[in-house]
Amino acid sequence: MCGIVGFIDKRSENEKKEIIKKMADRIKHRGPDGEGYYVTDTIALGHRRLSIIDLSLGNQPMYNETGDLVVVFNGEIYNYIELKEELRKNHTFKTNSDTEVLVHGYEEWGIDLPKKLRGMFAFAIWDREKKTLFCARDNFGIKPFYYYQKDATFLFASEIKSFLEHPDFTKELNEKILGPYLSFSFTPTNETFFKGVYRLEPGSYLLYKEGKVEIEKYYQIEFNPEKRDFKEVVEEINKTMKDSVNYHMLSDVEVGSFLSSGIDSSYIVSLARPDKTYTVGYDNPKYNEIEYARDLAEKLNIKNTSKKITKEEYLKIIPKVLYYMDEPSSDPASIMLYFVSQLASLDVKVVLSGEGADEFFGGYNNYREEVDLKWYNKIPYPLRHMAAFFFKLLPEFSGRNFVVRRGTKLENDYIGVNKVFSEQERKKVLKIQDTIHNKTLTEPVFKTVQNKDNITKKQAIDIHFWLIKDILQKADRMTMANSIEGRVPFIDKEVFRVASRLTEKDKVTKENTKVALRSAAQKEIPNESYKKKKLGFPVPLREWLREDDVYNEVKNTFTSDYAGKFFNQKYIIKLLDIHKKKKKDTYKKVWTIYSFLKWYEIFFMNEEEM
Repeated sequence: MCGIVGFIDKRSENEKKEIIKKMADRIKHRGPDGEGYYVTDTIALGHRRLSIIDLSLGNQPMYNETGDLVVVFNGEIYNYIELKEELRKNHTFKTNSDTEVLVHGYEEWGIDLPKKLRGMFAFAIWDREKKTLFCARDNFGIKPFYYYQKDATFLFASEIKSFLEHPDFTKELNEKILGPYLSFSFTPTNETFFKGVYRLEPGSYLLYKEGKVEIEKYYQIEFNPEKRDFKEVVEEINKTMKDSVNYHMLSDVEVGSFLSSGIDSSYIVSLARPDKTYTVGYDNPKYNEIEYARDLAEKLNIKNTSKKITKEEYLKIIPKVLYYMDEPSSDPASIMLYFVSQLASLDVKVVLSGEGADEFFGGYNNYREEVDLKWYNKIPYPLRHMAAFFFKLLPEFSGRNFVVRRGTKLENDYIGVNKVFSEQERKKVLKIQDTIHNKTLTEPVFKTVQNKDNITKKQAIDIHFWLIKDILQKADRMTMANSIEGRVPFIDKEVFRVASRLTEKDKVTKENTKVALRSAAQKEIPNESYKKKKLGFPVPLREWLREDDVYNEVKNTFTSDYAGKFFNQKYIIKLLDIHKKKKKDTYKKVWTIYSFLKWYEIFFMNEEEM
C-alpha cells in the first residue's frame, strides 16, 4: 500500500524534481517507509512506500528489463503469483513483489492488463518510447486515483491534496456539486469539490498522450440472478469467501482485523483467525460494540484490543479527518474508522475489514420494504402515484413518507440508503445555484438494471454511490491517515461474481436480510453475530447535538460569515434548534451542512497541513 503522484508539464528536469518531491511529501502518511522518483524533461513520477510484500526489493518506481516502462503503483495484486508464472515464459523477474507483474503484464497484454488482475489497485505506467501514460483503477474503486488537466499540464495522484504543491494547479471551489452533496452526504459525481479535478471511475483505464486524455471502461458491474438450490448457494458463498480471505492474508508483515459486533467483520475474523483484532465504542451502551467483539475474540482464542471514544476526542479530531478525506463527508463513521485505524497502527501494518457485504449480499434494512410491502404494490400505480402527489402537499406525519415513497417510481427518487436532503429542501437551504438533479446522476446506473427487481436496483445504486464514493473513500483515507493498509475481502471480483447470481429470496425475506450470507457465516462464526441486525458504525451524534457544547460549536459555524456565502442561515439554524428542542430529528441534515463548512475552513480558509 502506497501513495502515487505524477505530472507532465513543460518545466525543466530540475524544476520537476523539486515539485514532485513536495507532491509526494503531502501524502507521506500513505507511505512512511520509503520514497522514490523518476524524472525526465517530460514526466515526473513519485512514490511513497508502505512496505508489505518483498520488503527488501519492492521499491518503486519499478522498471521492465529494458527500462522502457516505468510504474508507480498503489494497492495489492492478490493473484500476482499465478500471473508471474504465466509471464515467466517471456519475461525475467528481479523481485518477489506484485508491482513487477504490472510492467511485464503491460508488455504482454497492453490495455487488457487490468482485466487480468484480482486485487485493489491504482497505478500509472509510463512508456518512454511511445510517450504514453497508462493508468488504471480497480474494479470497485478500492484504491483512489485523481487527475487534473490544464493546458499542457497533466497531474495525477492518490489524494487531491498533492495537487496543491504544483504551481500550475488552480485551487477553486466547484460549488455546483454542493446541492448533490446535501442529498447524498458525500461527493456523488466524477467531478470533485476542487474545480477541474476528476476521479477516475472504478473499472476504468486512462490513456494520456500528446495532451489528450482517453478513458475507457474495462469492467462493468452486472447482476445475473439464477434460481439454484439454497444449500448449493450457501456452500459457494462460503467457499469463495474462504478463498478471498486467504488471498487477502497474503503479506510479508502481520495482518490484523477490525472487529465489530455484526456479521460482516465477525465472518471475516472467523475465517482469517488473525492474532490481533481491534474495536472501538462509546460509554453509552446503545452505541458500544466492544463486549460483543470481545466475546467472539475469546471464543476464537485471539486478542481483541478496544478503545472507548469520548465526545471530546471525537469533536477534536474532525478537522484532521476532513483534511485526510480531501472532500467533505458527513458520514460519522469516518471518525470511528480513524480511531480504530489509529489503534491498530500501534501493532500492525495490515488490517482486514468488512466493507461491501451489505451492498453485495442485500444487507440494508430498507431492502426489506420490497418484500414486506408487496401487498401495497398490488394497488395500481396511478392510484399510488395520485396518493403520493397529495400526501407530498401535507405537513410531515407518521406514514406520510411511506405513501409518498411507494407512489413514486424508484428510478425517480432512490439515491441510496443515506439520503439526507430532498431536492425540494435543497432550494430552501442553499443561496447558490442548484443545477444538478439527483436523477441525472442515478439514471445511467438504473439503465443497467432496468429489467431487474427493485432490490437489485437499490443494490446497483448503493454500490455505485454509497459503497464506492463514501464507504471505500473513508476506508482508504482513514487507514492510510494512520499509515496502515486496509483490505476488504468482501469487495473481490470473485465474491461479487457469486453475489451477482443471487435471487431476491437469497438476499432478503420478511424475516431477515443477507439471508444466504448469514447461512454461510453461521457455519464459521462460533457465537450469534450472524443473527445481528445491521448497526454500521453507530455514533451518539444525535444526542451530542442536543448538548450545549456541541450545539454552540455548530451554531457558531452556522452563523459565520462564510456560511452565509452558501446557505440560508436562518433556515439552517432553525434545523439545528428544532433538533435541540427534540421537535424533530434533523441531526443528519445539520451534520451534513456542518461537515461541509468545516471542510471549507480547512482547504479554503486555512492552508496549513494537518
